[in-house]
Amino acid sequence: MDENLSLLEQIKELLEKKSFLTLKRTLQSLNPADIAEIIHELPQEERVVLFRLLRKDVAIEVFEFMEFEAQQAFLLTFPEAKVRELIEEMEPDDRTELLEELPAKVTKRLLLLLSPQEKEATAILLGYQENSAGRMMTPKFMDLKENVTVSQALNRIRKIGLKKETSYYCYVIDEQRTLKGVVSLRDMVTADPDECISNIMFKEVISVNTDDDQEEVASVMQKYNFIALPVVDREKRLVGIITVDDIVDVVQEEATEDIYKMGAVGVIEEGYFRSNVLSVAAKRVMWLLILLVVNTITIKVVAGYEEMLASFVVLTAFMPLLIDSGGNIGSQSSTVVIRSLALKEIESSDVLWVVLRESFTGLILGTMKGLLSFLWSWWLVKDIAIAFTVGMSLVIISTLATTTGTLLPFFFKAIKVDPALTSSPFITTIVDVVGIIVYLGIAAYILL
Repeated sequence: MDENLSLLEQIKELLEKKSFLTLKRTLQSLNPADIAEIIHELPQEERVVLFRLLRKDVAIEVFEFMEFEAQQAFLLTFPEAKVRELIEEMEPDDRTELLEELPAKVTKRLLLLLSPQEKEATAILLGYQENSAGRMMTPKFMDLKENVTVSQALNRIRKIGLKKETSYYCYVIDEQRTLKGVVSLRDMVTADPDECISNIMFKEVISVNTDDDQEEVASVMQKYNFIALPVVDREKRLVGIITVDDIVDVVQEEATEDIYKMGAVGVIEEGYFRSNVLSVAAKRVMWLLILLVVNTITIKVVAGYEEMLASFVVLTAFMPLLIDSGGNIGSQSSTVVIRSLALKEIESSDVLWVVLRESFTGLILGTMKGLLSFLWSWWLVKDIAIAFTVGMSLVIISTLATTTGTLLPFFFKAIKVDPALTSSPFITTIVDVVGIIVYLGIAAYILL
Protein backbone atom coordinates (compact mmCIF):
# COMPACT_ATOMS: atom_id res chain seq x y z
CA MET A 1 0.00 0.00 0.00
CA ASP A 2 1.20 3.53 -0.77
CA GLU A 3 2.22 5.24 2.49
CA ASN A 4 1.71 8.66 0.88
CA LEU A 5 -2.03 8.05 0.58
CA SER A 6 -4.32 8.88 3.49
CA LEU A 7 -6.01 6.01 5.27
CA LEU A 8 -9.35 6.83 3.65
CA GLU A 9 -7.78 6.89 0.19
CA GLN A 10 -6.10 3.57 0.87
CA ILE A 11 -9.42 2.04 1.90
CA LYS A 12 -11.12 3.40 -1.23
CA GLU A 13 -8.32 2.05 -3.43
CA LEU A 14 -8.57 -1.42 -1.90
CA LEU A 15 -12.34 -1.39 -2.38
CA GLU A 16 -11.93 -0.44 -6.06
CA LYS A 17 -9.37 -3.20 -6.60
CA LYS A 18 -11.53 -5.64 -4.59
CA SER A 19 -8.49 -6.51 -2.46
CA PHE A 20 -10.71 -7.76 0.32
CA LEU A 21 -8.09 -9.86 2.12
CA THR A 22 -5.70 -6.90 2.42
CA LEU A 23 -8.61 -4.67 3.36
CA LYS A 24 -9.70 -7.06 6.11
CA ARG A 25 -6.18 -7.09 7.59
CA THR A 26 -6.07 -3.28 7.44
CA LEU A 27 -9.37 -2.98 9.26
CA GLN A 28 -8.19 -5.34 12.01
CA SER A 29 -5.52 -2.81 13.00
CA LEU A 30 -7.94 0.11 13.31
CA ASN A 31 -9.99 1.38 16.22
CA PRO A 32 -13.78 0.88 15.82
CA ALA A 33 -14.31 4.65 16.17
CA ASP A 34 -11.92 5.27 13.25
CA ILE A 35 -13.65 2.65 11.14
CA ALA A 36 -17.02 4.29 11.80
CA GLU A 37 -15.57 7.62 10.68
CA ILE A 38 -14.24 6.05 7.47
CA ILE A 39 -17.59 4.39 6.75
CA HIS A 40 -19.28 7.78 7.05
CA GLU A 41 -17.14 9.05 4.14
CA LEU A 42 -18.04 6.16 1.79
CA PRO A 43 -21.05 5.68 -0.52
CA GLN A 44 -23.76 3.35 0.84
CA GLU A 45 -22.75 0.39 -1.36
CA GLU A 46 -19.12 0.55 -0.22
CA ARG A 47 -20.22 1.04 3.40
CA VAL A 48 -22.04 -2.29 3.29
CA VAL A 49 -19.07 -4.09 1.73
CA LEU A 50 -16.67 -2.68 4.31
CA PHE A 51 -18.99 -3.47 7.20
CA ARG A 52 -19.38 -7.10 6.13
CA LEU A 53 -15.60 -7.57 6.27
CA LEU A 54 -15.54 -6.83 10.01
CA ARG A 55 -15.52 -9.46 12.73
CA LYS A 56 -18.85 -9.73 14.53
CA ASP A 57 -17.61 -8.21 17.80
CA VAL A 58 -15.89 -5.34 15.98
CA ALA A 59 -18.91 -4.76 13.74
CA ILE A 60 -21.12 -4.22 16.79
CA GLU A 61 -18.73 -1.63 18.22
CA VAL A 62 -18.43 0.12 14.87
CA PHE A 63 -22.22 0.22 14.51
CA GLU A 64 -22.52 1.86 17.94
CA PHE A 65 -20.05 4.58 16.89
CA MET A 66 -21.87 5.35 13.64
CA GLU A 67 -24.00 8.43 13.16
CA PHE A 68 -27.75 7.92 13.28
CA GLU A 69 -28.30 8.26 9.50
CA ALA A 70 -25.74 5.54 8.74
CA GLN A 71 -27.25 3.24 11.37
CA GLN A 72 -30.73 3.74 9.95
CA ALA A 73 -29.52 3.09 6.38
CA PHE A 74 -27.85 -0.15 7.48
CA LEU A 75 -30.99 -1.34 9.25
CA LEU A 76 -32.96 -0.78 6.04
CA THR A 77 -30.30 -2.44 3.87
CA PHE A 78 -29.44 -5.58 5.83
CA PRO A 79 -31.60 -8.72 5.96
CA GLU A 80 -33.63 -9.34 9.09
CA ALA A 81 -31.13 -11.86 10.50
CA LYS A 82 -28.28 -9.33 10.32
CA VAL A 83 -30.44 -6.58 11.82
CA ARG A 84 -31.39 -8.89 14.70
CA GLU A 85 -27.73 -9.65 15.33
CA LEU A 86 -26.79 -5.97 15.37
CA ILE A 87 -29.44 -4.67 17.73
CA GLU A 88 -29.31 -7.75 19.96
CA GLU A 89 -25.60 -7.30 20.64
CA MET A 90 -25.65 -3.52 21.09
CA GLU A 91 -25.23 -2.08 24.57
CA PRO A 92 -28.72 -1.41 26.02
CA ASP A 93 -28.15 2.33 26.42
CA ASP A 94 -26.84 2.70 22.86
CA ARG A 95 -29.70 0.60 21.52
CA THR A 96 -32.22 2.73 23.41
CA GLU A 97 -30.72 5.93 21.98
CA LEU A 98 -31.03 4.50 18.47
CA LEU A 99 -34.60 3.28 18.91
CA GLU A 100 -35.87 6.57 20.30
CA GLU A 101 -34.64 8.34 17.14
CA LEU A 102 -36.43 5.96 14.79
CA PRO A 103 -40.09 6.21 13.75
CA ALA A 104 -42.47 4.42 16.13
CA LYS A 105 -43.36 1.72 13.57
CA VAL A 106 -39.70 0.88 12.94
CA THR A 107 -38.98 0.79 16.68
CA LYS A 108 -41.84 -1.67 17.27
CA ARG A 109 -40.60 -3.92 14.47
CA LEU A 110 -37.05 -3.93 15.83
CA LEU A 111 -38.22 -4.66 19.38
CA LEU A 112 -39.92 -7.81 18.07
CA LEU A 113 -36.54 -9.04 16.79
CA LEU A 114 -34.94 -8.89 20.24
CA SER A 115 -34.70 -11.79 22.65
CA PRO A 116 -37.12 -11.57 25.61
CA GLN A 117 -34.32 -10.54 27.97
CA GLU A 118 -32.99 -7.74 25.75
CA LYS A 119 -36.52 -6.63 24.85
CA GLU A 120 -37.37 -6.26 28.53
CA ALA A 121 -34.16 -4.33 29.25
CA THR A 122 -34.82 -1.98 26.32
CA ALA A 123 -38.47 -1.46 27.24
CA ILE A 124 -37.46 -0.54 30.79
CA LEU A 125 -35.01 2.11 29.56
CA LEU A 126 -37.50 3.51 27.04
CA GLY A 127 -40.02 3.79 29.87
CA TYR A 128 -37.96 6.42 31.67
CA GLN A 129 -38.33 10.11 30.93
CA GLU A 130 -36.29 11.48 28.04
CA ASN A 131 -32.95 13.06 29.07
CA SER A 132 -33.11 11.34 32.47
CA ALA A 133 -30.52 9.14 34.16
CA GLY A 134 -32.82 6.14 33.71
CA ARG A 135 -32.97 6.62 29.94
CA MET A 136 -29.19 6.82 29.48
CA MET A 137 -28.04 4.14 31.95
CA THR A 138 -27.05 0.56 31.14
CA PRO A 139 -28.21 -2.41 33.24
CA LYS A 140 -25.00 -4.29 32.44
CA PHE A 141 -23.06 -3.55 35.62
CA MET A 142 -20.88 -5.71 37.86
CA ASP A 143 -22.64 -6.51 41.14
CA LEU A 144 -21.40 -8.41 44.20
CA LYS A 145 -22.93 -9.64 47.44
CA GLU A 146 -21.67 -8.33 50.78
CA ASN A 147 -20.67 -11.69 52.20
CA VAL A 148 -18.43 -12.94 49.35
CA THR A 149 -14.66 -13.00 49.66
CA VAL A 150 -12.26 -11.13 47.41
CA SER A 151 -11.26 -14.41 45.77
CA GLN A 152 -14.89 -15.27 45.00
CA ALA A 153 -15.50 -11.76 43.66
CA LEU A 154 -12.53 -11.98 41.28
CA ASN A 155 -13.72 -15.37 40.03
CA ARG A 156 -17.12 -13.82 39.27
CA ILE A 157 -15.46 -10.97 37.37
CA ARG A 158 -13.47 -13.48 35.29
CA LYS A 159 -16.65 -15.35 34.36
CA ILE A 160 -18.98 -12.49 33.43
CA GLY A 161 -16.83 -9.35 33.41
CA LEU A 162 -16.52 -9.20 29.62
CA LYS A 163 -20.31 -9.05 29.30
CA LYS A 164 -20.54 -5.96 31.51
CA GLU A 165 -20.10 -2.32 30.56
CA THR A 166 -17.15 -1.98 32.94
CA SER A 167 -15.51 -4.05 35.67
CA TYR A 168 -13.32 -1.33 37.12
CA TYR A 169 -15.98 -0.69 39.76
CA CYS A 170 -18.14 -3.38 41.33
CA TYR A 171 -21.30 -2.46 43.21
CA VAL A 172 -22.20 -4.29 46.40
CA ILE A 173 -25.89 -5.06 46.91
CA ASP A 174 -28.00 -7.01 49.40
CA GLU A 175 -30.79 -9.53 48.73
CA GLN A 176 -33.23 -6.71 47.87
CA ARG A 177 -30.65 -5.24 45.46
CA THR A 178 -30.25 -2.19 47.68
CA LEU A 179 -26.94 -0.43 46.98
CA LYS A 180 -24.68 -0.95 50.00
CA GLY A 181 -21.24 -0.02 48.74
CA VAL A 182 -18.72 0.08 45.92
CA VAL A 183 -15.32 -1.57 45.55
CA SER A 184 -12.72 -0.96 42.85
CA LEU A 185 -10.91 -3.68 40.95
CA ARG A 186 -7.62 -2.24 42.20
CA ASP A 187 -8.69 -2.63 45.84
CA MET A 188 -9.69 -6.24 45.23
CA VAL A 189 -6.45 -7.13 43.42
CA THR A 190 -4.34 -5.71 46.25
CA ALA A 191 -6.47 -7.14 49.10
CA ASP A 192 -6.14 -10.48 50.88
CA PRO A 193 -8.01 -13.12 48.80
CA ASP A 194 -9.88 -14.32 51.92
CA GLU A 195 -10.96 -10.81 52.95
CA CYS A 196 -14.72 -10.20 52.92
CA ILE A 197 -15.93 -7.67 50.37
CA SER A 198 -17.94 -5.84 53.03
CA ASN A 199 -14.68 -5.01 54.85
CA ILE A 200 -12.98 -3.31 51.90
CA MET A 201 -15.94 -1.69 50.14
CA PHE A 202 -16.58 2.06 50.31
CA LYS A 203 -19.96 2.51 51.98
CA GLU A 204 -20.63 6.21 51.32
CA VAL A 205 -21.60 5.68 47.69
CA ILE A 206 -22.37 8.65 45.44
CA SER A 207 -25.32 7.76 43.21
CA VAL A 208 -28.04 9.38 41.12
CA ASN A 209 -31.74 8.65 40.82
CA THR A 210 -33.42 7.33 37.68
CA ASP A 211 -35.47 10.54 37.43
CA ASP A 212 -32.50 12.92 37.69
CA ASP A 213 -31.86 15.10 34.66
CA GLN A 214 -28.87 14.17 32.50
CA GLU A 215 -27.31 17.59 33.13
CA GLU A 216 -27.34 16.93 36.90
CA VAL A 217 -25.74 13.53 36.26
CA ALA A 218 -22.98 15.16 34.20
CA SER A 219 -22.38 17.65 37.02
CA VAL A 220 -21.99 14.84 39.59
CA MET A 221 -19.69 12.86 37.28
CA GLN A 222 -17.52 15.93 36.70
CA LYS A 223 -17.39 16.87 40.38
CA TYR A 224 -16.16 13.47 41.56
CA ASN A 225 -14.15 12.46 38.45
CA PHE A 226 -15.93 9.11 38.20
CA ILE A 227 -15.64 6.79 35.22
CA ALA A 228 -18.97 5.21 36.19
CA LEU A 229 -21.88 6.32 38.33
CA PRO A 230 -24.53 4.01 39.89
CA VAL A 231 -28.21 4.71 39.27
CA VAL A 232 -30.81 3.79 41.88
CA ASP A 233 -34.61 3.84 41.87
CA ARG A 234 -36.85 5.43 44.48
CA GLU A 235 -36.37 2.44 46.81
CA LYS A 236 -32.57 2.86 46.54
CA ARG A 237 -32.24 -0.37 44.54
CA LEU A 238 -29.40 -0.47 42.05
CA VAL A 239 -30.84 -0.59 38.53
CA GLY A 240 -27.95 0.53 36.32
CA ILE A 241 -24.80 2.56 35.82
CA ILE A 242 -23.83 5.52 33.63
CA THR A 243 -20.33 5.53 32.17
CA VAL A 244 -18.14 8.49 31.32
CA ASP A 245 -18.47 7.98 27.54
CA ASP A 246 -22.21 8.64 27.85
CA ILE A 247 -21.53 11.79 29.87
CA VAL A 248 -19.22 13.16 27.17
CA ASP A 249 -22.15 12.95 24.74
CA VAL A 250 -24.43 14.68 27.27
CA VAL A 251 -21.96 17.52 27.83
CA GLN A 252 -21.70 18.09 24.07
CA GLU A 253 -25.49 17.95 23.68
CA GLU A 254 -26.16 20.36 26.56
CA ALA A 255 -23.43 22.78 25.44
CA THR A 256 -24.83 22.78 21.89
CA GLU A 257 -28.33 23.43 23.21
CA ASP A 258 -27.14 26.38 25.32
CA ILE A 259 -25.21 27.85 22.40
CA TYR A 260 -28.32 27.72 20.21
CA LYS A 261 -30.40 29.35 22.93
CA MET A 262 -27.83 32.08 23.56
CA GLY A 263 -27.88 32.85 19.86
CA ALA A 264 -31.69 33.17 19.99
CA VAL A 265 -31.98 30.13 17.73
CA GLY A 266 -34.46 27.33 18.43
CA VAL A 267 -32.78 24.10 19.51
CA ILE A 268 -31.99 21.99 16.43
CA GLU A 269 -32.18 18.29 17.28
CA GLU A 270 -30.81 17.15 13.93
CA GLY A 271 -27.37 17.83 12.52
CA TYR A 272 -26.69 20.94 10.43
CA PHE A 273 -27.15 19.32 7.02
CA ARG A 274 -29.97 17.01 8.19
CA SER A 275 -32.13 19.86 9.41
CA ASN A 276 -34.74 21.21 7.01
CA VAL A 277 -34.19 24.84 5.96
CA LEU A 278 -37.86 25.73 6.49
CA SER A 279 -37.81 24.12 9.95
CA VAL A 280 -34.67 26.06 10.89
CA ALA A 281 -36.21 29.31 9.65
CA ALA A 282 -39.39 28.64 11.63
CA LYS A 283 -37.41 28.17 14.83
CA ARG A 284 -35.44 31.36 14.30
CA VAL A 285 -38.29 33.59 13.19
CA MET A 286 -40.16 33.37 16.51
CA TRP A 287 -37.33 35.05 18.40
CA LEU A 288 -36.69 37.53 15.61
CA LEU A 289 -40.34 38.62 15.65
CA ILE A 290 -40.28 39.05 19.43
CA LEU A 291 -37.13 41.15 19.21
CA LEU A 292 -38.65 43.13 16.31
CA VAL A 293 -41.69 44.02 18.43
CA VAL A 294 -39.46 45.12 21.33
CA ASN A 295 -37.40 47.26 18.97
CA THR A 296 -40.49 49.15 17.83
CA ILE A 297 -40.37 50.92 21.20
CA THR A 298 -37.20 52.60 19.94
CA ILE A 299 -39.15 54.09 17.04
CA LYS A 300 -41.66 55.71 19.38
CA VAL A 301 -38.89 57.03 21.65
CA VAL A 302 -36.98 58.59 18.74
CA ALA A 303 -40.19 60.05 17.31
CA GLY A 304 -40.82 61.78 20.65
CA TYR A 305 -37.54 63.69 20.32
CA GLU A 306 -38.03 64.60 16.65
CA GLU A 307 -37.75 68.36 17.17
CA MET A 308 -34.55 68.09 19.25
CA LEU A 309 -32.96 65.76 16.70
CA ALA A 310 -33.88 68.19 13.92
CA SER A 311 -32.00 70.92 15.79
CA PHE A 312 -29.05 68.73 16.74
CA VAL A 313 -28.74 66.29 13.83
CA VAL A 314 -25.24 65.33 14.93
CA LEU A 315 -26.77 63.43 17.89
CA THR A 316 -27.95 60.70 15.52
CA ALA A 317 -24.35 60.03 14.45
CA PHE A 318 -23.48 58.75 17.94
CA MET A 319 -26.52 56.46 18.40
CA PRO A 320 -24.87 53.31 16.92
CA LEU A 321 -21.81 53.84 19.15
CA LEU A 322 -23.88 54.06 22.33
CA ILE A 323 -26.36 51.25 21.75
CA ASP A 324 -23.70 48.85 20.42
CA SER A 325 -21.45 49.51 23.39
CA GLY A 326 -24.31 48.91 25.82
CA GLY A 327 -25.35 45.70 24.07
CA ASN A 328 -21.81 44.34 24.05
CA ILE A 329 -21.22 45.05 27.74
CA GLY A 330 -24.61 43.62 28.70
CA SER A 331 -23.93 40.45 26.71
CA GLN A 332 -20.59 40.02 28.48
CA SER A 333 -22.23 40.18 31.92
CA SER A 334 -25.01 37.85 30.85
CA THR A 335 -22.54 35.28 29.50
CA VAL A 336 -20.45 35.34 32.68
CA VAL A 337 -23.48 34.93 34.95
CA ILE A 338 -25.10 32.17 32.85
CA ARG A 339 -21.86 30.20 32.81
CA SER A 340 -21.33 30.64 36.55
CA LEU A 341 -24.90 29.51 37.26
CA ALA A 342 -24.40 26.44 35.08
CA LEU A 343 -21.18 25.54 36.92
CA LYS A 344 -22.88 26.25 40.27
CA GLU A 345 -20.18 28.79 41.12
CA ILE A 346 -22.98 31.15 42.10
CA GLU A 347 -26.51 30.48 43.39
CA SER A 348 -29.76 32.43 43.31
CA SER A 349 -29.05 33.61 46.86
CA ASP A 350 -25.95 35.43 45.57
CA VAL A 351 -27.96 37.72 43.29
CA LEU A 352 -27.35 40.93 45.31
CA TRP A 353 -23.58 40.55 45.47
CA VAL A 354 -23.34 39.48 41.83
CA VAL A 355 -25.42 42.49 40.69
CA LEU A 356 -23.30 44.88 42.76
CA ARG A 357 -20.09 43.34 41.44
CA GLU A 358 -21.15 43.43 37.78
CA SER A 359 -22.70 46.91 38.09
CA PHE A 360 -19.46 48.25 39.55
CA THR A 361 -17.58 46.55 36.69
CA GLY A 362 -19.95 48.24 34.24
CA LEU A 363 -19.38 51.60 35.93
CA ILE A 364 -15.60 51.23 35.58
CA LEU A 365 -15.86 50.15 31.95
CA GLY A 366 -18.40 52.89 31.21
CA THR A 367 -16.23 55.57 32.80
CA MET A 368 -13.22 54.50 30.73
CA LYS A 369 -15.20 54.36 27.49
CA GLY A 370 -17.16 57.50 28.40
CA LEU A 371 -13.97 59.50 28.86
CA LEU A 372 -12.55 58.30 25.55
CA SER A 373 -15.88 58.98 23.79
CA PHE A 374 -16.04 62.46 25.32
CA LEU A 375 -12.59 63.33 23.96
CA TRP A 376 -13.27 61.72 20.58
CA SER A 377 -16.68 63.36 20.06
CA TRP A 378 -15.37 66.76 21.18
CA TRP A 379 -12.53 66.45 18.65
CA LEU A 380 -15.05 65.53 15.94
CA VAL A 381 -17.80 68.13 16.51
CA LYS A 382 -16.01 70.77 18.63
CA ASP A 383 -19.09 71.06 20.85
CA ILE A 384 -18.51 70.51 24.59
CA ALA A 385 -22.23 69.97 25.32
CA ILE A 386 -22.58 67.26 22.68
CA ALA A 387 -19.34 65.62 23.84
CA PHE A 388 -20.50 65.64 27.47
CA THR A 389 -23.87 64.17 26.46
CA VAL A 390 -22.18 61.29 24.64
CA GLY A 391 -19.67 60.58 27.41
CA MET A 392 -22.22 60.73 30.26
CA SER A 393 -24.71 58.60 28.32
CA LEU A 394 -22.10 55.90 27.78
CA VAL A 395 -21.31 55.77 31.51
CA ILE A 396 -24.98 55.34 32.45
CA ILE A 397 -25.78 52.94 29.61
CA SER A 398 -22.81 50.70 30.46
CA THR A 399 -23.85 50.50 34.11
CA LEU A 400 -27.47 49.76 33.25
CA ALA A 401 -26.41 47.21 30.63
CA THR A 402 -24.30 45.17 33.07
CA THR A 403 -27.09 45.35 35.65
CA THR A 404 -29.66 44.14 33.11
CA GLY A 405 -27.36 41.44 31.78
CA THR A 406 -26.81 40.20 35.34
CA LEU A 407 -30.40 40.31 36.56
CA LEU A 408 -32.08 38.59 33.61
CA PRO A 409 -30.41 35.15 34.05
CA PHE A 410 -31.40 35.17 37.74
CA PHE A 411 -34.96 36.18 36.80
CA PHE A 412 -35.29 33.41 34.23
CA LYS A 413 -33.93 30.85 36.70
CA ALA A 414 -36.41 32.03 39.35
CA ILE A 415 -39.35 31.39 36.99
CA LYS A 416 -37.95 27.94 36.07
CA VAL A 417 -36.79 28.91 32.59
CA ASP A 418 -33.34 28.09 31.23
CA PRO A 419 -31.12 31.17 31.88
CA ALA A 420 -29.48 30.56 28.50
CA LEU A 421 -32.59 32.11 26.96
CA THR A 422 -31.28 35.49 28.12
CA SER A 423 -29.33 35.41 24.89
CA SER A 424 -27.09 38.06 23.41
CA PRO A 425 -29.76 39.24 20.92
CA PHE A 426 -32.30 39.43 23.77
CA ILE A 427 -29.97 41.45 26.03
CA THR A 428 -28.84 43.65 23.13
CA THR A 429 -32.42 44.49 22.15
CA ILE A 430 -33.42 45.50 25.67
CA VAL A 431 -30.27 47.56 26.16
CA ASP A 432 -30.82 49.23 22.76
CA VAL A 433 -34.21 50.50 23.90
CA VAL A 434 -32.93 51.58 27.32
CA GLY A 435 -29.85 53.18 25.76
CA ILE A 436 -31.85 55.31 23.35
CA ILE A 437 -34.13 56.49 26.19
CA VAL A 438 -31.13 57.40 28.37
CA TYR A 439 -29.20 59.09 25.55
CA LEU A 440 -32.04 61.24 24.27
CA GLY A 441 -33.19 62.04 27.80
CA ILE A 442 -29.73 63.32 28.79
CA ALA A 443 -29.45 65.21 25.49
CA ALA A 444 -32.80 66.93 26.08
CA TYR A 445 -31.80 67.90 29.66
CA ILE A 446 -28.42 69.34 28.62
CA LEU A 447 -29.14 70.85 25.21
CA LEU A 448 -32.66 72.20 25.52
